[in-house]
Order: sequence, then structure tokens, then C-alpha cells
Amino acid sequence: MAGYLYILECADGSLYVGSARNVEQRVEQHASGHGARYTSTRLPVRLVYYLECESISDAYALEKRVQKWSRAKRLALVNGNLDDLPRLARKQWDSKSE
Repeated sequence: MAGYLYILECADGSLYVGSARNVEQRVEQHASGHGARYTSTRLPVRLVYYLECESISDAYALEKRVQKWSRAKRLALVNGNLDDLPRLARKQWDSKSE
């Protein structure tokens, strides 16, 4: 069964990363305040990105990776700027030494 990685933009501008089997239903849960404690205090939320994965376990694993990303890297993903991801993955001190 397929799974989805999704990213929500919250009212405060923060980005929430999650995974679900049914992304539409999960977004509705978040929007009604019943999705997660984090999003329930930052309503309204808006779906800004989703990616279908082969399985929910793949989606969950990807969720855990993306949750560790910087805001800039998440925004690059949301905006489709995939070529920027390697540059944004570098540590701050690496980019200063170039």
C-alpha cells in the first residue's frame, strides 16, 4: 500500500512534515485541529507539498529525514528546486570555507 510524505505550511509560516496513507484525509484532520498538537496551535494550515512513496514505511522513513532538514532545504523541496538540495545540505562552516 502506498504512503505519502507531505509538508504543511502553518499560519505562522512554519513547515510541518508528516506521512500518511491518505494524504487528503490527514490534511483534513490537521485543518480541523485534530491532526497533531503542533499544527493544532498554528491553524490554518495549507498543503504545500506531497510525494507518493511505494509504502507507508518508505514515507515514514523519508519524513524522519526531511524533519532534520533546514527550513531553506525544505523550501527548496516545496518549490521544486531539487538542484539546490546538495548545496543546502552542506554545513554552515563548509560554505564559509569556499
